[in-house]
Amino acid sequence: MTTARLNTSHSIVLVLPLGSFEQHGPHLPLDTDTIIIDAVVAQALDTSIINADSFMVAPTIAISASDEHAGFRGTLSTGSAALADSVVAICRSASWAQGICIVNGHGGNTDALASITSALTYENIKHSIWSLPSYEGADMHAGHTETSVMLHVAPAKVQTDLIEAGTVGDASHLVAQMRTSGVVGVSANGVLGDPTTATSEHGVAVMKLYSSSLASHLATLSRDWLGDSQ
Repeated sequence: MTTARLNTSHSIVLVLPLGSFEQHGPHLPLDTDTIIIDAVVAQALDTSIINADSFMVAPTIAISASDEHAGFRGTLSTGSAALADSVVAICRSASWAQGICIVNGHGGNTDALASITSALTYENIKHSIWSLPSYEGADMHAGHTETSVMLHVAPAKVQTDLIEAGTVGDASHLVAQMRTSGVVGVSANGVLGDPTTATSEHGVAVMKLYSSSLASHLATLSRDWLGDSQ
């Protein structure tokens, strides 16, 4: 893996990570999504099924579409349209790459990703989009899932004395409500889930799920786009 120098000995797939800069309750940092997605990419490319020299990792887009977190101090957002325009332009500029894998670490980018897919497909730019997979028992935002991962990958950035439960409920119902009221309309503290049950041990398991899923996805792209046999 390289972020500053392009390996010119063979074709390359560009990996473009998307994070966010938004409130994550009182106990997690604003760049939680960026910290997590960067760790996932690094761990995925450090696996034996990946030829790291086949990939170049672009700087993570650390401010993305976080309009749903408006009203919470610290949140910054590009909005969906601006994010989509930026990512499409970046992908256009990577004409030297065999393809681009957009690695998404923020659920609020869903609408932008749909626009990105449409535009890149129309322009015949080879691409693939991977997002953090869910699992049974996962919660949505700054809860058990994200707090557990942060306790594993960046424990010093978790203010454990400020951990408190947020709104717990059906994810589809909460998402529908947030589309009209934002997160502030469903959770006073910005937490969707219960971080009081988070553990670093669970974070290890979640990171294994995330990184193995991404590694498998990248291995497929490497084989299909580059002809790599590893």
